[in-house]
This record gives sequence, C-alpha cells and structure tokens, in this order.
Amino acid sequence: MTPLDQINVLKARMAQSIIGQTQVIDRLLIGLLANGNLLIEGLPGLAKTRAVKAMARNLDAKFSRIQFTPDLLPSDVTGTEVYTQTDAGGTFRFEPGPIFANIVLADEINRAPAKVQAALLEAMEERQVTVSGTTHKMEPLFIVMATQNPIEQEGTYPLPEAQMDRFLMHVQITYPPVEDEVLVIRLVRGEDTAANSGTAAEKPSPIPQDAVFAARQQIGQIHVSDAMDRYMADLVQATRTPSALSDDLAAWIEIGASPRASLALDKCGRAHAWMNGRDYVDPADIRAIAHDVFRHRITLSFEAQGDAKTADDVIDEILKLVALP
Repeated sequence: MTPLDQINVLKARMAQSIIGQTQVIDRLLIGLLANGNLLIEGLPGLAKTRAVKAMARNLDAKFSRIQFTPDLLPSDVTGTEVYTQTDAGGTFRFEPGPIFANIVLADEINRAPAKVQAALLEAMEERQVTVSGTTHKMEPLFIVMATQNPIEQEGTYPLPEAQMDRFLMHVQITYPPVEDEVLVIRLVRGEDTAANSGTAAEKPSPIPQDAVFAARQQIGQIHVSDAMDRYMADLVQATRTPSALSDDLAAWIEIGASPRASLALDKCGRAHAWMNGRDYVDPADIRAIAHDVFRHRITLSFEAQGDAKTADDVIDEILKLVALP
C-alpha cells in the first residue's frame, strides 16, 4: 500500500471508534502528518480523549497519558534522576517520565500550574528535555495532543498566549447531531457487550511508523505556488492590520497572529492537499484549516466580546475580505 492508502486505513479505523467527528479525525491526522502539536478543546464527554486513544491504538507507536492536576510537578512529566546504590557505590540514573512516548495525551492541560505547562511546552518546542544538566532527546515520532475544558474556571491555569502559539492547531469539538448520538449509544453498547462476553474482535495490525515518515516526505514535495504563498501571508497580515480591510475588524482584533501562523498554514495546507490526493495546494486547502490555525493566535478586543463575537466569527470575516489568488 502507498503511504496515502495506509493513512486512509488509519482514518477509517479511527472513524469506527469516533462517531460523528470526521473533522476532528482529519485534524488529528493533519497534526500527525505536519509534525505539530494540537490543542483540543471541548465540553466534557465529547470524545476528546477517546479520539487520541483511537489514533494511538491503531498506530504502531508508544502512547502515554498524563492527567494534569494542580499538584503535578515538572519532574512528573519529564522524569527525574534517581539515586541507585550498587556494589561499586552510589550512582544517579535517569528515570524517563511519561513525556518520552510517541503520542502523548496531556489531559486537561489547563489544570496544571505554569511550571508544569512550561516543562511540557519546552519538550514540544525543542523536542528534548534537560534534567540535571543532561539533555535527553525525544523519539523521531513525537506529538503532544493536549485537551482542555472551556467551561471550568476554578482550579485551572489558562495557558498564556505565548504558550498557546506553540500549538500547530486549536481544534474545537462540538456536540454531535442526534442521528450520530444514536449511533454512539449503539457503538458503546456493542463494545460493552463484547467485553463482558469475552468476544472482543481481534485487533488488526497497527499502521507502521514508516507510513507516517513516508507521508511526511511526500507532503514535503507538495507544490505551493507563489500566489498561494502570498495568499497565506495576506491572511496573516490581515490579522495584524485589520483596519486596512474594515472598521469592524479593526475594532474586534487587539493582537494579530505571529509568523508561526504562516508556517502552520503552509504545513497544514500541504497535509490537507495530500490527504485529498492532490500534489498542489489550492485556496480551498488553506481556507479549510484557517480556523484551526488562527483560533488561538488572535486576541479579541473587549469590544468584540461585548458584541458577542468569537474568534471563528472574526476569521470568517477575514476569509471573506481577503482576495483569493
């Protein structure tokens, strides 16, 4: 099978466990293929954790889950030096933490204090951690998928904007339609019945990591025209100089997106085009992932909040006003 065939198999297997969240599955795969970290936000019970576990279960990769709590320490994430007594004398040995895995689920990241968030985000950015003066590299396949609950305020430590910017995309999960919820009920009922009867289906062979690396190599060859480069730059520039487009945008946007937004549009746009079987990027690819790329990189003004405008509303307006190539 080609790398695209293997990724489509992975997508189909994930879809069997996650009903009614096709866009979320696509975004998880784009994050994997673009070698970026994702922030997944949604109300409790919307299968955020289940979606990440479905990917890890069907991929030949080491998976770890970190439950973030207010009393978590940085060493609980990165690992620590442990003193060991031997016949030759005492020595310190590094005991890796749960961050040393291929797919790391950082559950409820906004429940941990700033020091722990910084330890995780350093590993995300540098792909390494330093403990007691020694640097430890992460695996070649390494991606962090962090979840957060948007409604709880007590006992939470919201991520600063500078740290939010390090996430490739900010994915939002919403309630499924009623038809899909019926299918969810039947799916979980069937899983419970199979588990209780001991007749669980045999697990198929996982997709090898080589498929991901081969896909990334092909995505690197996707053609991006000069006009598309300018379109991506124009979209980002529109968040910084909104007054050039409309007075409403100027009133709604307080701080625009950083250059990381341009890089994210390029990476995610190429991955989106590749997943749709094309060897070039067109405006539809950029527009498809623009909300996920910009959502956490635009700071809204008090006026926008007073007008009940969300980041997605502002992004819709930008996409409407910026000329297509």
